[in-house]
Amino acid sequence: MARRLPALNALKAFEAAARHESFTRAAEELFVTQGAVSHQVKALEAELGLRLFRRERQRLIITEAGRSYLEIVRDAFDRLALGTERLLQRQNAGVLTVTTSPNFAGKWLVHRLGRFAEAHPGIDLRVSASLHHVDFAREDIDLGIRHGDGQWPGLHVTRLTEEELFPVCSPQLLRGRRALRSPGDLKHHTLLHLDDRRDWGKWLEAASAVGAELAHGPVFNQASMAIDAAIEGQGVALARTALAAWDLLAGRLVRPFPLGLKVPYAYWIVCPKATADLPKIATFRDWLLAEAADDAGRMRPA
Repeated sequence: MARRLPALNALKAFEAAARHESFTRAAEELFVTQGAVSHQVKALEAELGLRLFRRERQRLIITEAGRSYLEIVRDAFDRLALGTERLLQRQNAGVLTVTTSPNFAGKWLVHRLGRFAEAHPGIDLRVSASLHHVDFAREDIDLGIRHGDGQWPGLHVTRLTEEELFPVCSPQLLRGRRALRSPGDLKHHTLLHLDDRRDWGKWLEAASAVGAELAHGPVFNQASMAIDAAIEGQGVALARTALAAWDLLAGRLVRPFPLGLKVPYAYWIVCPKATADLPKIATFRDWLLAEAADDAGRMRPA
């Protein structure tokens, strides 16, 4: 059933006039003319079929019907104001739900969340790790971190990282009789592959390295698995910048060679355009960008 609601401007004019007992003072508060307030109140009286005010000797006197209606209107305005304030508070703080891939969540994001929580205790962060690209219009998600080319029409998109693909390994592989000193030394080590063996072929060709065994070595379907295997000394993996950063900075991984391949995809921060400037979303986006910039600075060769 459709609600029968008077025009909001008419209700605002009535409430202000009743509070001030003056059309003139109500007009000053509402930044309109005295005639506009009078017109709005008369239209409301006509719609209701009731007199809300009596005009006596240039005085405005509220009627009994007007006084009863004023209580209803004030209560409605108070509820609306309270609801608006609560909504704005949730935009500045409260729950922030973020979606990203399991690889990015596990190798980049979760290690840093303590710093975010300490800096922004009013934001209750929820992280959903999934390969699924959410539909922001249908799912209760505030922000996503996606790997791709940045082309997602209708979304607000910000590049988070610049990406390269390069070999990583445990520091222990830089020591001993078969220490990695040049790309040619890879022929003495297991190559760890992601999805297929093509990336290693491209890197070895760019490095002019020969003799490495491409037909063997485990193949993983998640980058985090290949990186963890490299940390354990099981071989040499090719890793993207963002996913290797935390372990490189902690010394669990090293880059045995400086050569990296440019890759077409990067990590991007995405959210609906309509909510991109909400304080809690802007706060989290700025924090992500600051963390990524700090990584880049610390990983830059001296």
